[in-house]
Amino acid sequence: MRATLRWAQADFRAHRGEALFVVLASAGVIASLLLAGALFGYAANPWQRVFNQSHGAHIWLHTRAGADTGALSGVDGVAELSGPYRTAATTVESRGARAGVTLRAAPDEPPRTGRPVVGAGSWLGAPDDAAGAGSVVLETSVARALWAEPGDTVRVTGPDGAPHLLRVTGTADVAEPRYQPGGAAGIGWVLPATLDEIARGDTGQSVGLRLEDPGDTDFIVQRAVTVLGADRVAEVTKWQQARADAGGDDRLLGAMFGVFGLGALLAAALAASGAIGARVRGQLRDIAVLKAIGFTPGQVTRGFLLQHLAFALLGVALGATAIALLGARIPGRVGEAAAVWQDLPGHTAMMIGIPVGAVLLIAASTGLSAWRAGRVPPVPVARAALPSAAPMTALAKRALGVRVPPALVLGWRAAFPRRGRTLVPVARLALPLVLITVALVTWSTLDQFRSRPAQMGLAAALTVRAEQPSGPSDAELERTLAAVPGVAAVHPGAEMAALVPGQTGTITLRGLGTARQPYPSAVVEGRAVAGPDEAVAGQGLLDLLGVRVGDWVRMTVGGRPQILHLVGRTIEPESGGRVITTTVDALRERDPRLRPAYHALELREGADPRAVSGALATAAGGALEIRETPNPADRLEPARGVIGALIAVLALIGLIELLTLIGTGVRDRGRDLLALKAIGLTPRQIGAMIVTAAGLTALAAALVGTAVGVLTGTWLVDTQGASSGIGAGIAQLPPLPVLLTVIVGAVLGAVAAAALPATRAARRRLADSLSETL
Repeated sequence: MRATLRWAQADFRAHRGEALFVVLASAGVIASLLLAGALFGYAANPWQRVFNQSHGAHIWLHTRAGADTGALSGVDGVAELSGPYRTAATTVESRGARAGVTLRAAPDEPPRTGRPVVGAGSWLGAPDDAAGAGSVVLETSVARALWAEPGDTVRVTGPDGAPHLLRVTGTADVAEPRYQPGGAAGIGWVLPATLDEIARGDTGQSVGLRLEDPGDTDFIVQRAVTVLGADRVAEVTKWQQARADAGGDDRLLGAMFGVFGLGALLAAALAASGAIGARVRGQLRDIAVLKAIGFTPGQVTRGFLLQHLAFALLGVALGATAIALLGARIPGRVGEAAAVWQDLPGHTAMMIGIPVGAVLLIAASTGLSAWRAGRVPPVPVARAALPSAAPMTALAKRALGVRVPPALVLGWRAAFPRRGRTLVPVARLALPLVLITVALVTWSTLDQFRSRPAQMGLAAALTVRAEQPSGPSDAELERTLAAVPGVAAVHPGAEMAALVPGQTGTITLRGLGTARQPYPSAVVEGRAVAGPDEAVAGQGLLDLLGVRVGDWVRMTVGGRPQILHLVGRTIEPESGGRVITTTVDALRERDPRLRPAYHALELREGADPRAVSGALATAAGGALEIRETPNPADRLEPARGVIGALIAVLALIGLIELLTLIGTGVRDRGRDLLALKAIGLTPRQIGAMIVTAAGLTALAAALVGTAVGVLTGTWLVDTQGASSGIGAGIAQLPPLPVLLTVIVGAVLGAVAAAALPATRAARRRLADSLSETL
């Protein structure tokens, strides 16, 4: 053991640069994995993130005026109170959109518990807000429904029916149930004086309770209602309800980023094991000498294992410490994710599990490499007798004969020596590029929902409902809507619940458009509706009923049968895809008195939905309820920034792999460089050859990685779309310039990374390379 330790110490002194690279590579891999874990937690659990950032309350009690909420602080298990805040139920209008909003009287400084997290603009009473009078901060979901942004003016109607104009100073997120059109009311915050003007004395109260143990929620609710009196409690909202409200987003984001997490872990594992394996292979001559002077295979194996385990532990400690201390200081979304991650569930487990798993992985890789080192024959010249590269081919000789630059020919030969030795480095370097391309496919799909919603099943940008059933006739309303600038088409629509065959569940039956002007559904299989009794359906409905395009479906609506022929499958973002769509004319065959419940509006290309909404409200005299069509991309908006950060993390892993491959290639071609110098190649030509070899390897890996990534990303996105009910066919490929940028970036990165090793190798004197023959 003493001899093994002394040899390990001597080896460390002789190869400090290689040892430093292994330590830094391990640290970089761990830091990348921890940042990836932080990004996953940040994006895949948005409700928990907001709850921790806001120091949220587990229970919100909405009481009538006069309830003694101060007594709740004495209830066992209640750690802190948020409020009480005086509240008033109002209606807020903006650009023709209307939403029910509960206004809360809040101080000019956000409270500590249940604190709204301002995402855009500023809080009430900020320096840019003159005294904060007449201002409101809207919760993000209700602000989106109203198309309201900081600086806009909204109209608020109080309990007495009097209108008031308020300026939106900001939007904020809270860990409470989000606004649902026709369901849960939204939340807005105003100063107490503003609430007094809107609701004079006609107010309630809201108080938040943060518990010592979230598992005691039901028991604390009972105690709190008993303390206040059941007659004074109007509504109770628990944290489980809010989390369930965002549960669909959690599952979708969690599944999407879980794939990236597994891929990043595999890429990082290959990068770490590659760095260690390369160092072991670079010391075969020293191992042979050790064998010759009497070291046993077991001693050699133990020496390498102990040495590289120490390097791994040091690198893991450095990487984990750097993220723990400096991760929150990284600018942008990565630093924000690292700061929030510390308070998310699973943080401690990942901070311990990722480094421990990495050490075990590195130990397994080192053990395999050390075992191979123990089998090295004790004959130093044996390695020199083996060819280090493939023999010169006839094509290469002909290329040199026609004056093709030697650096290009020899670089090609060095980059692709033999089939086995070529595939392994290309495959290892291609893996991070595959994941980067998959991330770009996901990004492009999200962008497609925004830029071309019609192709994603969202042809109608606005939905209009007449508030008064006794208002204008359907024909008059359609003429009024069609006359508004920016409106391309008006489609009458009606929706109703229908019982599936066997009456074991319900689906949504939708009549949209007419036989003369059908609605432009996004059909990805089959064809659009073109005749009577024809319909298209989403993937969720096909899976629920076990039917395919071309089948007939019988359902029951209001006690009457409705039989439709499925002629196509559409991309259906609503109701989990459990929607069957036909024309209003087909529904009128069953019920001739059916009137459209709403009208879906297609807008002209380039038309602003907000401007059109305002014009509609003006044209109809405020008698319309105008809503924007919900877009799934709104729920996945946090994923966009995280995908960009993940691309940076994967690029770091790829850089570590690239540096390992370049260093290994330069070392393994040491004897070739000696021969090339001997036959007269200049240092500049030798350096160019090394850079060319690195660039060609990166080019091959980039071509393979982007091609496989496009196919894999398309399959993953479509599979996720099919499982969620939206349906396959939503995957969108990144633009060709983006893919070319990835390829060019990989090649330029390889060239830049190879510049320094190439310069050092080209400047080595001939006498310094004599040891390469051993």
